[in-house]
Amino acid sequence: MMRTAKLLAPLVLLALAGCFTLSRISPPLQQYVLSGARTPIAAAAVGDTSGLTIGIRRMDLAPYLATPAIVVRRGTHQIETSQFHRWGEDLGEGINHTLAAHLANVPPVKAVYVAPWAARSQHNFLLQLHVSRFEGVADSAATTGAVHVLTTWDIIRPLDGTLLVRGTTDYRDGQFTVGNYESLVGALNTALDRVARDIRTCLGRFPSDSRPPPFC
Repeated sequence: MMRTAKLLAPLVLLALAGCFTLSRISPPLQQYVLSGARTPIAAAAVGDTSGLTIGIRRMDLAPYLATPAIVVRRGTHQIETSQFHRWGEDLGEGINHTLAAHLANVPPVKAVYVAPWAARSQHNFLLQLHVSRFEGVADSAATTGAVHVLTTWDIIRPLDGTLLVRGTTDYRDGQFTVGNYESLVGALNTALDRVARDIRTCLGRFPSDSRPPPFC
């Protein structure tokens, strides 16, 4: 009988350890969104025909970014994500709406619409983004880092889909504290303002809505 009790004792301790493990409370899930508006942006005054109307197509997002994970790149090859800090929206839609908010009502742009839009909507240009990088970057042991946003953007003629000009924004700036996802998302949002400024500068070089500049 004593021998049986000794054999059962370790099993009882393991069972109790399992109970304590299961009862541990996980940290709450924190979700983040970019700060762009979620509706078509068209706030020009009635009768105001100045400025351009832009339609932003559904974007092309790098596959490793097309997840709820907020990415921090550690070194050259390592991708770090957190189970408890995630995007609270589809990242591609969030980027498009935030870019629209940064573009709208700043010359030469008057109004911006994000796909899908009404069938009869008319635009001077369509905009297509290809996002290759949208992440924090920090050395393996670093406690602070910068953001890296790399996007190619196409300005397209709506009537026939002709690519008029292609530009690239490669933004590496915006310090954040590793582990502080609020500051990281804020820095990524600031990077999208830089993308919008590059696009506005390019659009300002168009002599008309059908003649592209030689470069952007």
